[in-house]
Amino acid sequence: MGARSDEYAYMPSPLKEPYLSRRRRVGFDLYRLHQVAREDVAGRKRVMLRNFEFFDAPVGLFFTMDRDLLLGSWLDCGMFMQNVMILARAHGLETCPQQAWCEYGALLHSELSIPDDEIILSGMALGIADEHAPENSLTTERQAPQEFTTFRGT
Repeated sequence: MGARSDEYAYMPSPLKEPYLSRRRRVGFDLYRLHQVAREDVAGRKRVMLRNFEFFDAPVGLFFTMDRDLLLGSWLDCGMFMQNVMILARAHGLETCPQQAWCEYGALLHSELSIPDDEIILSGMALGIADEHAPENSLTTERQAPQEFTTFRGT
């Protein structure tokens, strides 16, 4: 795959609670669906490497933007990505945004001729969901909006 070269820090280090527990839970649940024990390092790597096959989707997308742009532009790009995801679903397709690709930024820049003045924000798998793929049956736990939102006004 190549040497790891993060495009950007995705999470702070160290990651504090409750985010650390939530992130671990998703990983544990995913490995359980693949029937991979926590101590099975090779099995966990095999599951993680599915990202780099776009989970067998026929189309892989990469989203980039000018490296000099700031947080507002990151929000704009995130909303654009969400629109791609909604549009895909409207046409009977599924997507999976994949930040994992950004852990190998230098390799992507080189292999895809992405200029250094662009930052790779995310990859995305696009295709028809395989209902038999274990990762497609993962349902993550979600907090109720009242637990993280303050509603004001009437």
